[in-house]
Amino acid sequence: MKKMKKLFVFCAFLMVFSFACQPAFALEKINLNTATIEQLMELKGVGEKTAAKIVEYRNKKQFNSVEELANVKGVGEKTLAKIRDQLTVAAKKKK
Repeated sequence: MKKMKKLFVFCAFLMVFSFACQPAFALEKINLNTATIEQLMELKGVGEKTAAKIVEYRNKKQFNSVEELANVKGVGEKTLAKIRDQLTVAAKKKK
């Protein structure tokens, strides 16, 4: 019975620890100029079609600011407001 209690406490600790550490892993921002469709789909409110439109827009004109994302059909001000802090814009690295 004591072993079960210790195991329960240990599992509870792991769960609390994993939730506490979650924000630390979410700090890396998604670069609009280099992100894949899959990476863009991780953003709340961005599905496959919208992610593809973002990549299509980017292929024609590199993003100079996160706010330019509102120029992409399917991304409204509400969606942009929700995801703005998860995004960044940096120039593509030249090969």
